[in-house]
Amino acid sequence: MALPCSYGSHCAALPFPAVVSRAASSPPPRSRGRRPSLPPAGCFHAAPRDAALVSGSAAGGVSRRRCELFDLHQHIVPFAESWAWQQSIVTRRKGLVGTDEDHSDTLIALQHPPVYTLGTDSTEDYLHFDVKDAPFEVHRIDRGGEVTYHGPGQLVMYPIINLRYHQMDLHWYFRSLEEVIIRALQSAFSIKASRVEGLTGVWVGDKKVAAIGIHVSRWIAYHGLALNVTTDLTPFQLIVPCGIKDRGVGSIKEILQMAYDGKEIDETALIDKAYRTLLKEFAEVFQLSLYHNPNWDLQESKNFS
Repeated sequence: MALPCSYGSHCAALPFPAVVSRAASSPPPRSRGRRPSLPPAGCFHAAPRDAALVSGSAAGGVSRRRCELFDLHQHIVPFAESWAWQQSIVTRRKGLVGTDEDHSDTLIALQHPPVYTLGTDSTEDYLHFDVKDAPFEVHRIDRGGEVTYHGPGQLVMYPIINLRYHQMDLHWYFRSLEEVIIRALQSAFSIKASRVEGLTGVWVGDKKVAAIGIHVSRWIAYHGLALNVTTDLTPFQLIVPCGIKDRGVGSIKEILQMAYDGKEIDETALIDKAYRTLLKEFAEVFQLSLYHNPNWDLQESKNFS
C-alpha cells in the first residue's frame, strides 16, 4: 500500500536511483566554493562524546538513543549522491540486524538542486512534460507515492532509523515525522500547521508545505521529509505534486511575506532557523541524542556547492 508521497511496502531496495531523464541542455549546478565529500560506503565514524547537540534522558531516566547528524543543510547536494550515501548507510545497518551493535540512528540534512523524483509505482500521468525532454533530472526511487519536486531553499532531512528501537509501526512513524514539522513551524514561526485526514504531509490551510516519503526494509526506515522554506514553487506547476489535484503547495517564506505585507526576508537566516528548530523537535519527538559528525573533508567540485 502506498500513500501519496508516503511509503512503499517493498522490501527490495534499488541499488541506485534510476535516472528517467536528464534535463535537456541544463548545465551542472554551479559550485559556490568548497564541498563536503560524502563518506564512503560503510563509513560511520564516531563523533566525540562531548559533541552532543541535543541530549538528555527520556521519561523515567532512560538514556536516549544516539543519532549521528550529518549537517549539510546549507549545501546543495546532487540527488544521486545523497541517495547512494543513504544506501551505503542502510546496507551497513541491515548487516547489524540481529546483533547488539546497532547503537546509533542517522540523520542527514541537506538541500538538492532542482530534481523531480517518482516513487516505485508512480505514474507519469502526473507530469506536465515529456519525461524524455524534462526541465530537470527525473529519478525513480524506492519510496512509495507519486511525483514530487526538490530544489534549493527546501530543507530535506533523511532520518535512517531502526524502528525496532522506537515503534515497529509505520503509522506511528508517519505521524511522528509530521509532528516534528508541525511543532517546528509553531515554535519558530508561530505558523499553525496541521494534518489532513487521509493524506500524508503537513499543511497550512489548503497548501502543502512539507512532504514525507519513506521506504522500510527490515524495519530500517529511510528517505524522509522535505520542508519548503524559501523554495521557488514554480517547478511544482509542471507536476501534480504527490498526485493531489485539488490542493496547492506553499512555503514558509510565502506564508511569512503574506503575514508581513511582503517584507523582505533573509533567506539564509530563515533556513538556519527552520533547521535548528527541526533538529530540536526531531530529537524530542524521537527521544534521541544528536551528535554532529564532522568527518567529511572539504574539496573542490563542480557538481556540489
